[in-house]
Amino acid sequence: MTAASHLKSFQALELAIRTGSLKNAADLLAITPAAVGQRIKTLEDYLGVDLVVRGRSGLKPAPALSKALPHLTRAFMELAGVAEALEFQRVNEIQIAADTDWAELWLKPRLAQFQSAYPNILFSINGEGDVPMRLGHTDIEIDFGKVQAAENHLLLFHDFLVPVGSPANTRRIANRKNRLEGFPLLHQDFYKDDPKTLNWAKWIAAHGHHRSAPLGGIIRFQRIGPGLEAVASDAGLMICGLALIAGRVDDGEILLPFPARTGAWTSHAFQARFRRDALLRPQVQRFRDWLETQAQMTVKDVRRIVRAAK
Repeated sequence: MTAASHLKSFQALELAIRTGSLKNAADLLAITPAAVGQRIKTLEDYLGVDLVVRGRSGLKPAPALSKALPHLTRAFMELAGVAEALEFQRVNEIQIAADTDWAELWLKPRLAQFQSAYPNILFSINGEGDVPMRLGHTDIEIDFGKVQAAENHLLLFHDFLVPVGSPANTRRIANRKNRLEGFPLLHQDFYKDDPKTLNWAKWIAAHGHHRSAPLGGIIRFQRIGPGLEAVASDAGLMICGLALIAGRVDDGEILLPFPARTGAWTSHAFQARFRRDALLRPQVQRFRDWLETQAQMTVKDVRRIVRAAK
């Protein structure tokens, strides 16, 4: 592994030292302060030395960094110059780094609508799309996590977790006395860091469905997309959020085998963080406004599905 592979960590380090805090660096990078700290720690672990110390007036370079700091500063000044020189290429581009499931399940089905209204705005989403990734900062980062209140953040939506199944499996368990006994249950780990997450153990304990077989040793999914494919192919039931799959529920591809009252809202949420200077560009502002409108529609769709499934 070379130093070049730690470019993002060097960037976080240089900004944290220059601005004096993890928070200031996070605002410039459109990520969380914890993510900035983790990038710096990754670099410290790789080099085997401490690089920053916390002083009375903010973060300062540790002795190991002091001699290298002028080189680091000059390097990113040069990179900033390159990015500025290339900025003309980005006049009508939006660079997005997003959670893969959100991008594939929520954004992709809707993006054609936005592009129909604004055909000259081009996208790079996780390095793929109309244009290649450009040197410089990402315009927007979108993920699922603890809600962060900041001027350049946009809360999109919380999710509603509830058991889902294919039409065939929903029919199979409808008239079973012990509806879950021996029935395959798929585990979804996407929401596991949310303190209010709903998993099968909690759900069975709360709603009294008999299940003598242990919950361990069955298929687990880190991402929502592959889990949904397993559900659609009749592999079993899975607890999943409705926000990303409302369209598939409306189309009857995915059903709710149990009343929606057995579900629960997440405390974490999908949210977008915009680089502050990116919001000065009209096309990014238009996309932000469109995201907000689409997110509000998603919340209405989820609430409608929940009401209908009671």
